[in-house]
Amino acid sequence: MPIHPRESDPAVPDPADPAPEGAVRPPRGDLPRSGPPTGPGPDTDEEPGPDAAGGPAPSEDEHTAELKELEDRWRRALADLDNLRKRHTRELERERTSERSRTAAAFLPVVDNLELALTHAGSDPGAIVEGVRAVRDQAVNVLELLGYPRHAETGVAFDPARHEVVGVVQDPDAPPGTVVEVLRPGYGDGERQLRPAAVTVAKRE
Repeated sequence: MPIHPRESDPAVPDPADPAPEGAVRPPRGDLPRSGPPTGPGPDTDEEPGPDAAGGPAPSEDEHTAELKELEDRWRRALADLDNLRKRHTRELERERTSERSRTAAAFLPVVDNLELALTHAGSDPGAIVEGVRAVRDQAVNVLELLGYPRHAETGVAFDPARHEVVGVVQDPDAPPGTVVEVLRPGYGDGERQLRPAAVTVAKRE
């Protein structure tokens, strides 16, 4: 039986034939369809994950370890400060003890000379006065070496920083406001003053 070629239906266009001018070709299955992008891109609204911000966030254990380390450092600092305070207190007390010892040792010769004067007082009562005066001068010299000079001058102008007025007298031979008599010597100057001199001052007219 002879095979006749199939006549094409003029109503159905052949895909291989070019479309007539002005006609719209139907979409083919192998062409990409238009629509919104399905993958991530620069215009998507997806938020970056934790890895995009510079690595994973620190865990609670890491925070706890860091806090414990800071607490240990704080406690060590407190302990060091307490040890420094105790050491300073010990050194200060040691220095005070040493200074007291040096001062007492400076007065030992004065005590020895007083004992010698008392020992020889029975054999020569007149020599006791000279001996006591010599011991007094020695004690005054020791105080001066320690930084406390003696002040017992008369005829000088009254100085409230060095003198303490215990009386006012009428003396025609002394200028007003000058020291007439020293009743008790003073020792030291300024901030290193042990005591002011007790004096009487000439009365102003």
